[in-house]
Amino acid sequence: MSSENIEVDVLVVGSGPVGATFARTLVDGGRSVVLVDAGPQLSSRPGEHLKNHFAYQHSHQLFGALVRGHLHPLPSAGRAADPPDQLIGLDAGVATYAVGGMATHWTGVTPRHHPTVERSDALPAAEWDSLYAEAEALLNTRTDLTADAISHQVVLDALAAEYAELPGPYGVQHLPMAAQRRTDNPRLVRWTGVDTVLGPLADGDRDGFVLREQHQCTRLVPTADGSRIEYAEIVDHVDWRTLRVEANTYVVACGAVLTPQLLHASGIRPPALGRYVTEQPVAFCQVQLRDDLVERVAEDPRFAERVAAHRAGHPGDPGPIPSDDLDPNVWIPVSQDRPWHCQIHRDLPYDDMVTNPDVDDRLVVDLRWFGLVDPRPENRVRFSDDAHDAYGMPRASFEFSLSDQDRARQHRMMADLRRAAGALGPYLPGSEPRFVVPTLPLHIAGTVRMGSDPDTSVVDPGSRVWGVENLYLGGNGLIPTGNASNPTLTSVAMALRAARGILGTGHQLSAERRAHERPGILLPR
Repeated sequence: MSSENIEVDVLVVGSGPVGATFARTLVDGGRSVVLVDAGPQLSSRPGEHLKNHFAYQHSHQLFGALVRGHLHPLPSAGRAADPPDQLIGLDAGVATYAVGGMATHWTGVTPRHHPTVERSDALPAAEWDSLYAEAEALLNTRTDLTADAISHQVVLDALAAEYAELPGPYGVQHLPMAAQRRTDNPRLVRWTGVDTVLGPLADGDRDGFVLREQHQCTRLVPTADGSRIEYAEIVDHVDWRTLRVEANTYVVACGAVLTPQLLHASGIRPPALGRYVTEQPVAFCQVQLRDDLVERVAEDPRFAERVAAHRAGHPGDPGPIPSDDLDPNVWIPVSQDRPWHCQIHRDLPYDDMVTNPDVDDRLVVDLRWFGLVDPRPENRVRFSDDAHDAYGMPRASFEFSLSDQDRARQHRMMADLRRAAGALGPYLPGSEPRFVVPTLPLHIAGTVRMGSDPDTSVVDPGSRVWGVENLYLGGNGLIPTGNASNPTLTSVAMALRAARGILGTGHQLSAERRAHERPGILLPR
């Protein structure tokens, strides 16, 4: 292999929404940035959402098959199988190796975390609100994606009547989505991808920014005392060469499993690395809208014009809902008494779901309830020093179980799922309520958690690794709390804060802060 030396202000490892947020903010702040990803670029604009292609806009099955092809299992180093009553299995994780990461196929759901149930108290509430607003703008979060769709209104009205006791902020409402209806063709949706986050950087018209696909960071090399990263080793899988990247600042944001994997491979192993793993148990079912709910559509003045146009154009169709009506996207937020996140929509099918051709697809609704588990140090991901994955990195294995409190919470959540389903219609045969294996989605968190104590956290509230003055982390792994809501918005918010900290503080650490820290915990070199 040939070699090359590169010098840059900031090296960012991982090109998902969080890595892109760091890159965009730092370049806007005048820093030169090299952004690397081990995976390939799958679209002409880097990191574009693959669902923006016409073929996938109205076929959940077709898009689901595409997504499964982009999920790479992280093979386990071996462990006993989870007990059958576990409610959630976490034998091994999955990763997406691509420019854009999981944002090449994510659902785009971007709720704010509940201020007391889910959100970390490492930041003041007012700062969280400000960061959330900026993250929503960066991701183009909206609540009007399908607000005028007939099926959306039917589901929203039925559930609002069922849950009339819920207070306004936590009642039934539109689901916040990082997506926008296209103005030139309202049948199509422009889903937010990393190209959205990068903005002008995605068009290649900004100096000081380089994106390199299929460039895998295999090791960060610390100084002898462990207080700084001296350089990074990058394998260029395209031209088969090794790069030595010397930067003032290093940012690792390549996922909740691959980020601690890289630290482990680099000999940076603080006590909390890989511990306090959380994941969301998911309860799922599908229903077919009740006949009476569908019959009311034809009588509802809100829909009269669209129903008439549909019947005029399709006289043989017995249903009143137009075939191009967009899917529902309804939300019941996490609240103190209901610590689970509820999505009522249509999304990717699970592996064991069989399409029934006798069921009108316009009447099928998915219900996904996402649970919360408490962070515990014994829930962890381990990395082998002997076995390696397909990319030559330490192989991962999980140790994960639910506490009695976690288990009781999930059973309450399942009862609530059944309540919501009962307000909408009968279960679709084969899609009765059940807990599903968390691979779609995968919201592992806590593996490099943020905190104020170096013994129980990996990064400080500024996202900097304890004891390593120029190494910052980003992503869902930083979230130190149990969370049921989708985590991307929160992770982008934390990345905005960290990037501004890099711009504002440089690398000058106060004597007080140096005294509080000890050098990063390293293996002998």
